[in-house]
Amino acid sequence: MKQDLRVAAYAVCVRDGQVLLARWVASDGTRRWTLPGGGMDHGEEPVRTVVREVEEETGYLAEPTALLGIDSIRRSWLRRLGAPGDFQGLRIIYEARITGGELRNETGGSTDLAAWHPLDAVAGLERVELVDIGLDLWRERPPVGRSRLADPSNG
Repeated sequence: MKQDLRVAAYAVCVRDGQVLLARWVASDGTRRWTLPGGGMDHGEEPVRTVVREVEEETGYLAEPTALLGIDSIRRSWLRRLGAPGDFQGLRIIYEARITGGELRNETGGSTDLAAWHPLDAVAGLERVELVDIGLDLWRERPPVGRSRLADPSNG
């Protein structure tokens, strides 16, 4: 069985009652809102990852202000040749504030749109579960950095 571990860093950016989200485009073309962020490059520090990813996906310069938590996901799949695979993702979630730049959409990346959304409208958006987890961590600030929304079977 092929095992794959990936580490990524994401930002919860809230200002004036709105949260900054990026619209992720899945390989099948499905579009859902997510927190700006993404995978760490080998040797890259997580704080640098989140700063780079926010700028790539939204055009904004961001400053991480707090570590909110770490979320772990695990997925199993069948590979094209029939061999099973096992994926684990560690998602490091920061609170961040915007310090500069201008809102723009990413071109040629994993997202196609960036926008501010009222916090009370997020529940009505087509979104990935990471949005809810990130906002839960931002609101609740659990001492161990684990959202109550996290899947207990993931660890």
